[in-house]
Amino acid sequence: QVQLVESGGGLVQAGGSLRLSCAASGSIFRFDTMGWYRQAPGKQRELVAAATSGGSTNYGDSVWGRFTISRDNAKNTVYLQMNSLKPEDTAVYYCNVKRYSVGGDYWGRGTQVTVSS
Repeated sequence: QVQLVESGGGLVQAGGSLRLSCAASGSIFRFDTMGWYRQAPGKQRELVAAATSGGSTNYGDSVWGRFTISRDNAKNTVYLQMNSLKPEDTAVYYCNVKRYSVGGDYWGRGTQVTVSS
């Protein structure tokens, strides 16, 4: 069974940086897509960034140019470097990985990111 372990969330002042990590275990296969979503109170969950096994990346409009996603396929780990953080980035950040061939769509428990003004 696939398990995702997230780390790196916390409290930071506006303009600061954080790095999130998500390690996936329970599968010997590479995940097609690994990424991050976030959900702020009272809002829908939204895509932050995603990276395919082939190296393509996709970012939400609000984080473009500030956040960078990367993945280590050998470790089945995905990272999110968050720079120039803003109070509106405050949310619970969820790791998500997908394996399309088996319909696998897995979520982490989430890690809180709080940006103070």
